[in-house]
Amino acid sequence: MISTLLVANRGEIACRIFRTCRERGIATVAVFSDADAGALHVREADTAVRLPGAAPADTYLRGDLIVKAALAAGANAVHPGYGFLSENAEFARAVLDAGLVWVGPPPEAIEAMASKTRAKELMAAAGVPLLAPVDPASATEADLPLLLKAAAGGGGRGMRVVRQLADVKVELAAASAEARSAFGDGEVFAEPYVERGRHVEVQILADAHGTVWALGTRDCSLQRRHQKVIEESPAPGLTAGLRATLTDAALAAARAVEYRGAGTVEFLISPAGRAYFLEMNTRLQVEHPVTEEVFGLDLVALQLALAEGAKLPPEPPAPRGHAVEARLYAEDPAREWAPQPGRVHELTLRGAGGGHLADRPRLRVDAGYGPGDSVGVHYDSMLAKVVAWAPTRADAVRLLADALRRARVHGPLTNRELLVRSLRHPEFTAGEADTGFYERHIDALIEPGGGDGGGDNARHAAVAAALADAVRRGHRVGGWRNLPSRPQTKTYGEHEVRYHRTRDGFRVEDDAVRAVAVAPDRVTLEVEGVLRHFEVAQYASGPGGDLGDGYVYVDGPTASYRLHAHPRFTDPRTATAPGSLLAPMPGTVVRIADGIGEGGAVTAGQPLVWLEAMKMEHRVVSPASGTLTALHAVPGTQVEVGALLAVVTDVSQGDI
Repeated sequence: MISTLLVANRGEIACRIFRTCRERGIATVAVFSDADAGALHVREADTAVRLPGAAPADTYLRGDLIVKAALAAGANAVHPGYGFLSENAEFARAVLDAGLVWVGPPPEAIEAMASKTRAKELMAAAGVPLLAPVDPASATEADLPLLLKAAAGGGGRGMRVVRQLADVKVELAAASAEARSAFGDGEVFAEPYVERGRHVEVQILADAHGTVWALGTRDCSLQRRHQKVIEESPAPGLTAGLRATLTDAALAAARAVEYRGAGTVEFLISPAGRAYFLEMNTRLQVEHPVTEEVFGLDLVALQLALAEGAKLPPEPPAPRGHAVEARLYAEDPAREWAPQPGRVHELTLRGAGGGHLADRPRLRVDAGYGPGDSVGVHYDSMLAKVVAWAPTRADAVRLLADALRRARVHGPLTNRELLVRSLRHPEFTAGEADTGFYERHIDALIEPGGGDGGGDNARHAAVAAALADAVRRGHRVGGWRNLPSRPQTKTYGEHEVRYHRTRDGFRVEDDAVRAVAVAPDRVTLEVEGVLRHFEVAQYASGPGGDLGDGYVYVDGPTASYRLHAHPRFTDPRTATAPGSLLAPMPGTVVRIADGIGEGGAVTAGQPLVWLEAMKMEHRVVSPASGTLTALHAVPGTQVEVGALLAVVTDVSQGDI
């Protein structure tokens, strides 16, 4: 029997496993890096053990330290979560050799599927349909486009789509470097990239007594940088024959490696409806909650029971309804998904419920951060997963979109608005989205001002922020004082707000807007005859009341806004020389483009510096063609956001 469980992971998945442990009366142990010393998963565990350092290679990827931590804390079982060491056969063996219960599949099954290249060979022998591999060294135009993939790990790391033969070598090197950093294994392989394919997977569960369940399908086609963003179960629009093909192939894959525990078999579905095996994840998936909601199961509880030797019933429960999950990331979709570290001030989703009450729609939130927590640069930037269940797909999608719209998410910039627009996009609501969804629609989805519902736009949010700030600072008009004749002016983002204080309140210099009620945290405006309520929040950094992060957060009736509050006077220290390439985020300089140096020629769009932040590589490119007049970036060094990396000078126009 499992009495005390160590979770060899962090963030949302550790918190989620701890929740099930509490319900089952199992004590919990967390491990944490120095960067995670105050993290939510540490606070929620009964006990915690420090892993010295911050980088994954020094902490969460150190299986030897994690086994020692389990023994020191008195744990008798280890759950790997997902990512990190969850698909590492040697770690599983080390756990078992230490006399601990391993909550996962047998090491032999992990080993068989750990390399995607070897897994494909095994699946071919089992009769599972596959895409033919391509040798990158001998690829021709006829093989394009190619998909480069890391042989180990997952999560979209070490993946690249190549559409030109000239790019194969550099993209292969980039994919290998990213895979080595994320998984400790730089092996990369290539296969045909199927345009407009769908990513569909089957959840499996197997006991040690020969019973294997296939728990329906999940569609995970909405992806950015080959990492899933929105997932749902069941996958929409599949024929009965295709569902049967996927189920049979998933069961064959599980039985081929004598699988035990929870796992996922992933497939690519071509536009013609043909299924191809992609990989088998020998762990719990990030998107497992949609399966739990549809089948009324707790997959973590089942993992624990199977690790204790329990036997599954002959058949799984029948599925009911539809579930959709959205991953809320601290990132900027408009800047190539750049991660956005910073402090989380508030993360509240209204109407969040739980339980399995008949056919009543419900909302579930699995979060890895809470108010006051900071999103760092060392790990994945996912803040939370938001899951909606309803009897029908249309109801589940509508509930999830509305819950995200109403959420109070204050702190780093997030992909929240993108998620709402994606869920409401006609292609998604029709169940016709594929893996190229964002490639086709990203420009429209990130367009400023879209989805504001007419009237409730950033300008009105700025008005609300300005008036709330005036009240917050105590600017009241006394009966003995003269009323100022000149308007007060404040600027939020691109919007300048001009207003007058009157004896009755405030008058906005906008004929279409009237201030009805103003308080420090709530403003009601009448906009063209319609009352609209805005909740306003700002977070002070000190007794002077200055904004802690330079932003005001305004939650309106149909959209929310993170507005940069401009100071009255510009700080001369913020000026930078023309042509300066600044670090778009905190991170580590991992490499410099080959053959470049000060005084050398560069071309517009040429990658010059690679930064690693939140487990992903990010390119900093030259803004124009010219001369590299300064290069400050040094591989291996940590840089803060805004750090000067290089300077490019246009030889014909002077500094860029």
